[in-house]
Amino acid sequence: MSGVYEVRAIAPEVLERLRERDDAGRPPRRVTEDGEGGTPLRCCLRRGGPGEELALLSYAPLRRWARETGAEPGAYDETGPVFVHAVDCGGWSGDPGRYPVALHGERRVLRAYSARGTILGGRLLDGQAVSVDRALTELYEDPEVAAVHVRAVEFGCFHAETRRVAEAR
Repeated sequence: MSGVYEVRAIAPEVLERLRERDDAGRPPRRVTEDGEGGTPLRCCLRRGGPGEELALLSYAPLRRWARETGAEPGAYDETGPVFVHAVDCGGWSGDPGRYPVALHGERRVLRAYSARGTILGGRLLDGQAVSVDRALTELYEDPEVAAVHVRAVEFGCFHAETRRVAEAR
């Protein structure tokens, strides 16, 4: 583990509710992963395989973090599309101190937030020169950074949340 941050997939209890009604108040759209697969999944932080049943739903990651921590994200409380398995997959069991290898290699934007919920800045990654892990470590060098969200550049989709590890403060 990095000792500074931990990577988090969408929590199982949150997924249970989202599979019924998403954060936009709608039932999720069920889709079957196409012949090649590869869709990033936020439930288990891996890519979908051909023929897997997925759910496309709206998710507001800052909203839950704010409820849990007392932060006030205000206008930064975005709701956006994510793909998850249509039924419980067991979640993510990877190393919480490293960004999942299966999700590396594409353009990403990292958005850093303070404990109050304000955006502090971020990083744009081209998928080649700087790894997500290195960029996360650099962002967490700022002691004001409490959480960093990883998103896709082209679609703005939320990929994963990272949070500062309490002992590292």
